[in-house]
Amino acid sequence: MSVMIAAFMRGVTRLNDFIGRWVALLIFAMFVFLLLEVGFRYLLNSPTVWTNELTQMLFGVYAIMSGGYIMAHRGHVNVDLLHSHLKPRKRAALDIVTSVVFFIFTLALLWFGIDMAQESMSSWETSYSAWNPPIWPVKLAIPIGTALLVLQGLVKLLEDIAVAFNLDYYTPQEPESEGEQL
Repeated sequence: MSVMIAAFMRGVTRLNDFIGRWVALLIFAMFVFLLLEVGFRYLLNSPTVWTNELTQMLFGVYAIMSGGYIMAHRGHVNVDLLHSHLKPRKRAALDIVTSVVFFIFTLALLWFGIDMAQESMSSWETSYSAWNPPIWPVKLAIPIGTALLVLQGLVKLLEDIAVAFNLDYYTPQEPESEGEQL
C-alpha cells in the first residue's frame, strides 16, 4: 500500500512539475506580445486591438495553471509567526489541521470553476470586445489548474501525515536551494 501512495505522490508532483515548466514559457509569449504592442503603438503609430487582451488571457492561464507547480516547490506564501518555530512533526500536525481550509477553498473553486467552464463552453463564449476572441479556453483552465492544485494539496497532506505520524511511505527531501535555476 505504501508503494502505491508513494507512486501516486511522485506522479502528481511530476505532472505538476512538467505542466509548470511548460506554462512558465507563457511569460516569453506575453513579453513578445507586449513588445509588439509597444512597437506598433509608438514606432508605427498603429496600435493593435488584440495584444493586450491576449496577454491578459495568457496571464490568466499562467496564474491558474501554475498553482500545483508552486505548491510542489513550496513557493506559496506562508505566515511563519508560529510555523517556523515548530519542530517538523508538530509543523506537519499543524499543516494537517489547516489543510481543511485549503481543501474547502480549492474544492469550492473546482466546483464553481467546472460550472463556469461548462457554461462558457456550451455557448462558445467570446470576450465581446473589438477583437472578440473565444474565452472559453481560459475559463476551462480554471478547473484544470484547480484540479492540479487539489491533487498537489493531497500530496502535501499525505506528506504531512507521514511526517506527523512517522510513517514509512514518505521520506522528506532537503528543500531546493534558493536561486536554483529551472
